[in-house]
Amino acid sequence: MSVFRLLLILFLPAIIAGCATENRPLGTGTETITGPYLLDTGDAVRVTVFEQPSLSSTYSVDQSGYIAMPLIGQVPARGRSTVQLQGTIKTKLAASYLRDPNITVEVSEYRPIFVHGSVKAAGRYAYVPGMTAETAVAVAGGYADKASPRNVRISRTLNGTLHEGVISVTEPIRPGDTIYVPNRSFW
Repeated sequence: MSVFRLLLILFLPAIIAGCATENRPLGTGTETITGPYLLDTGDAVRVTVFEQPSLSSTYSVDQSGYIAMPLIGQVPARGRSTVQLQGTIKTKLAASYLRDPNITVEVSEYRPIFVHGSVKAAGRYAYVPGMTAETAVAVAGGYADKASPRNVRISRTLNGTLHEGVISVTEPIRPGDTIYVPNRSFW
């Protein structure tokens, strides 16, 4: 048996396995796509307190996961929906400052996404609701010449836990996701 055939027999299974890319979900990622959006560091929220212009403003979620508001100070925001944050602010204001405050909270700016790997302009980009992995790649200038355009690796933090997986480029992404476009295995 020739050396070439022997090497082919030994390494062919590994080569074939390396070419097969399995699409697998990111653990609990599916629920985060359909469930309420949960705030985290890098998000900004617009808080409107009816008839209280000095309290109505845009507040950023800081590294500790809080927003800082006049009168009530630090308010926990990380891991909460805008409705939950609204309730917390209302409770704190009603406890000492306002009688039955009317409050709304909405996301004014989502935390950025990051696109790396085989793209033309890797970097940090603004998230737009409804983005897919493919639109994130398009925002990053499109695929580089060596890119594998079917699947991407994605890293997503959910409830403080990092989840990683391979997804199709047609799947939706979330704010804060890191998308990595791999190179093709063969030319």
